[in-house]
Amino acid sequence: MRTTFQVQNLKCGGCAKTISNKLSGIKEIKEVIVEKDSSSVSFDHQSADEASLVKEALKRMGYPTIDDENGLWTRQNRL
Repeated sequence: MRTTFQVQNLKCGGCAKTISNKLSGIKEIKEVIVEKDSSSVSFDHQSADEASLVKEALKRMGYPTIDDENGLWTRQNRL
């Protein structure tokens, strides 16, 4: 099955490459495509658990999905 997440903080090609490299390292995840212009991450997987794993990995890397709190934004606003 194919899933696409809209993510926050995806600003450059370096960010896209980081996401692609990290997610491609997850055994169950295949065909990762990161689109900087649309801030989207698409990938193939077999189960909903694997999609949740990717969502959590994105959040830990600093690229939460648009429905998650943006920790980076929160920290910047407190300064």
